Amino acid sequence: MINRVVLTGRLTKDPEFRVTTSGVSVATFTLAVNRMFTNDQGEKQADFINCVTFRKQAENVNNFLSKGSLIGVDGRLQSRSYDNQQGQRVFVTEVICDSVQFLEPKNIQNQQNNGTQQTNYNQTKNNNQNNQNVNRGQNNANNEYTQKQDPFANATGPIDIQDDDLPF
Repeated sequence: MINRVVLTGRLTKDPEFRVTTSGVSVATFTLAVNRMFTNDQGEKQADFINCVTFRKQAENVNNFLSKGSLIGVDGRLQSRSYDNQQGQRVFVTEVICDSVQFLEPKNIQNQQNNGTQQTNYNQTKNNNQNNQNVNRGQNNANNEYTQKQDPFANATGPIDIQDDDLPF
């Protein structure tokens, strides 16, 4: 039998964290997963899937994720039931997560929460371009050094190599 679930989506709210009486950390969250198609009005629809994770992974989810975080989960589908306070039987289906992958850097999540995503993105992009320019300059300097050391760097014709010249 195969019971495997792989999802990518965004948290609909901050994770709920608790510790059981036996000391096991538990984090629950709802993942909004977009459907591949649109409805008749051209709007994207999403499924809202309940997820649960335990122990160290639950602590990480609680400490590092918040509403809107993009994550990937890998786990299994599980159904359970309980009686609520009114005595009614409630059935729950949820994903028990074996692995939760954080798909955005922490600073991107903070930027979304602060509403400064575009400004910081532009700053990061500019910093990356500046770093690339510096690296290009270093590479050019390295190439100039290599060309001075390499006797074949400016060769314009074929190079005559004998079998005795090869190291293998």
